[in-house]
Amino acid sequence: MFYKTKKYPVVFKAMSFIAIIFGLLTIKSGGLVLFNDGEVHQAAGNYVPFVLWFNFIAGFVYITAGIGLWLQRVWAAWLAIIIAVSTLLVFSALGVHIYSGGVFEVRTIGAMTLRTIIWSGIASITYMIGRNHPQPTN
Repeated sequence: MFYKTKKYPVVFKAMSFIAIIFGLLTIKSGGLVLFNDGEVHQAAGNYVPFVLWFNFIAGFVYITAGIGLWLQRVWAAWLAIIIAVSTLLVFSALGVHIYSGGVFEVRTIGAMTLRTIIWSGIASITYMIGRNHPQPTN
């Protein structure tokens, strides 16, 4: 299903572009750390494995959501909400990990903050547009 509006094509295109680029960068950076034993792996420092794996896998989901946003599909709005909530849950788990004395890199907190803000924003915008332009019931 499509959104019942053509009023916001620039908004959907911008969110799509952000999601796809963010996804590609996430896959690249995560993959370099996960699948490389060289300098990149060592430069990552005290990364938290569950956060790294979540972000790497989420990169593919970001791209999927971006494609759905480009096509103005309703499922993309729900996927953005799922991404935002999942990211917040992993960020919370990172907080527990840190509070429990686990090793981490400060830049991980920054990266998770950025991910949470971006996906909460995309989810909020798509939700508000969808709420103002509901789908016809079949």
